This record gives sequence, C-alpha cells and structure tokens, in this order.
Amino acid sequence: MDYWVADNNHTVSGNSSNLALGFTASVVSVVLFGSNFVPVKKFDTGDGMFFQWILCASIWIVSLVVNIILHSPKFWPLAMVGGCVWATGNVTVVPIVKTIGLGLGLLLWASTNLLTGWASSRFGWFGINPEEVERPYLNYAGAGLSALSAIIFLFVKTEVKSVTSESETTPLLRNSINSEEHAVTDESWVDKFSPLQRRLIGSLLAVGAGVLYGTCFVPVLYIKDHSKNNESIYAGSSQYDLDYVFAHFSGIFLTSTVYFLIYCVVMKNRPRVFPQAILPGFISGILWAIANCCWFLANTYLSAVVSFPIITAGPGLVAALWGVLVFKEIKGMRNYLLLILAFCVVLSGSLLTAFSKT
Repeated sequence: MDYWVADNNHTVSGNSSNLALGFTASVVSVVLFGSNFVPVKKFDTGDGMFFQWILCASIWIVSLVVNIILHSPKFWPLAMVGGCVWATGNVTVVPIVKTIGLGLGLLLWASTNLLTGWASSRFGWFGINPEEVERPYLNYAGAGLSALSAIIFLFVKTEVKSVTSESETTPLLRNSINSEEHAVTDESWVDKFSPLQRRLIGSLLAVGAGVLYGTCFVPVLYIKDHSKNNESIYAGSSQYDLDYVFAHFSGIFLTSTVYFLIYCVVMKNRPRVFPQAILPGFISGILWAIANCCWFLANTYLSAVVSFPIITAGPGLVAALWGVLVFKEIKGMRNYLLLILAFCVVLSGSLLTAFSKT
C-alpha cells in the first residue's frame, strides 16, 4: 500500500512505519478517550459548566504547546467551527455521566459519533468530498452494525452513585449575605428527575452529543479537500491534520468561555464553582487533548475512513471496563452478556467499515 501527501512543511509517505505510527496513535487515542473522565468521576462537578470551562482551558494549553512545536502553521479560522461544534456537545457530558453513567454514556455517544462521522464522509455532507470505498456493501454493513450497537447499549442498566462527601460538594463561591434567601443548592438539576426520566434524558443527550462530535472534523476536511482548488481561498492548505489542532482547539476554548459567561449571567453572577474539580478537570483536559492530537495523526497516516471507526468505537470498550471493574456502575450477568454482545457488534461494525476501504 503506497500513497503520499505533501505540503510545504510535511511529507507523509505510505510505508509500513507510518502505518505503524497511525495504528499506534489510534490505540493511544482509544485508551485516553476511554479514560479521560476518570480523574473527575468521584468529584462533584455540580451542573458541569465550570468543569467544562476548566477542561477546555486545559485543552487549549496543550494545543498552544503543539502549535509552538510545529512552528505556528497557518491559522485557518474555519477550523475553529469544528471546535465550536465539539464544545457544544461537551456541555452535555456532566449531565450524561450523572444520569446514565460513564460507561453507558460514552458507549452511546461514541456509537452515534461513529455513524454520523461515517455518513458525513461517505456521502460528502457539508461540502466535503464523498469517500469512495472499494467494497460499499461492507461499508453499509459496518454502519448498520454500529447503529444496532447503540440500541443494544440502551438495555444495559447502570447504577450511578452520587457524591455525598461535604468536602467534595461545597461550592467555592457562595453568597454569604442573606444566605437563607440566596443560598446556592448543591443539588444538580438532573437529581430532580425520576430514574426513568434520568435515563431518557441522559440517553437523548448522549445521542445529541454524538451527532455534534461526529461532525466536528468537517471544517478541517473541507479545508483539506479544497486545498487543490486554485480558485478556493484554501488553495495550498496543509494536508497534515495536526496543523489544524491549534485553530480547532481555540474554537473549543472560545465557545466554552462564551457558554460559561452566559451561565454566569443566568445564575446572576453566582456560578457554582467547585474547587475540588479544578485539578481533576485540568488533568482530564490534558488526557483528552493528547487523545485528539493522536486522532489527528491517525487521520494523516491512516485516513479518516480507517481511523474514525476505530477511535470512535474503541473508547466505549475502555470506559465500560472502568464502569465494571472500578466504579461498579454495571452489574449482573444480564448486563454483562448485553455488554459482550454490544462489544462484538460495535467491533464488527468498525472492522467492516475499515476493511471496506481496502
């Protein structure tokens, strides 16, 4: 298998070492995506708005380091749009984890992410070039199995434990004046619903987040696809995906900051800020940023058609292992059998989608 892409700064050849780099990047991305919320799992993050801002600030700092290492490649503002889309989905993460758990939540949004990302690249949505595959029947079968896995995951029951420690549930910012009238409750809005309502809300949020995550790479793909069109403003743009990380992550941080400021206005300048979530949230952001950088690398060395199904399906397996072995969110033989079945289905779908290109 020989191929190459080149630009002014980078040349990527299709030899075995680069393929090995691509698969290694995919494995690292899978492990970190499946584990990046673990550091914050046992800390109360309230409604999640402060946590998501800390997470995105950490992500942007990592991108700044990457940008310096790459000697500041050209900044394309359109790539920020993908970051904006991702940050919008990220706002829902904490409510998802609080309602249906880390394992099931990540499995659901990863499956939807896979299906959305596959459809947009396969059929050329949003102005990007459609991906041609050697075996379209395998491609469609893989997408169908991925959709089926999401349905199977819905039948997996989880037991999510609430954090009750006073040291972990006390907000940093409280209104000390007229406290009886203005006291900030420690109860998250998701705690007000019944178990069935929490499950429904969490599942819908996870699917919505998956759709947003599945389209966040579209702006970068659009820029790359139009790089060879001399009449396009993106003519001559880089084919090396990591060159777009800083712009993409800048969109993430900008959007998360806007959401947090809107949240502060809605809360009448009394945001719920939990100090115990700061360091875990920062670590979580670093893990996510490294995982996403590895995804950009995998897109370069393997192409998105190969890397996308692997990296979107794999983290769910890692997260479920955390949910079963550490957090004890998933229990019972019935749930274990359903998880095994779901794992087999999603892995089969990923492999079929990847093999359809070769």
